[in-house]
Amino acid sequence: MSTVALMWEARAADGRGNELLEWARGQVLAREPVRREVFRAPQDRVLVITWWEAPEGVRAELPELPEPAADLITRAVHRWRFASVEVTGG
Repeated sequence: MSTVALMWEARAADGRGNELLEWARGQVLAREPVRREVFRAPQDRVLVITWWEAPEGVRAELPELPEPAADLITRAVHRWRFASVEVTGG
């Protein structure tokens, strides 16, 4: 079993950063991740990271946040998937 982190990042349209943040916080996924965190950055960017246990790793079928309404963002959402790796030799 590996841990997979899904990262979702969007940039809000001018003056709509709080609205995008609340939209992201309010999204309900088809199932609950192990962990979910929401971040904010300059230029009204919002980042959501969800952690999942997935035997298939980054290829696993996992619920993802959708695209917000086009007028709420300045560009398409960026998405990344990462699988945990074991650290050795501490």
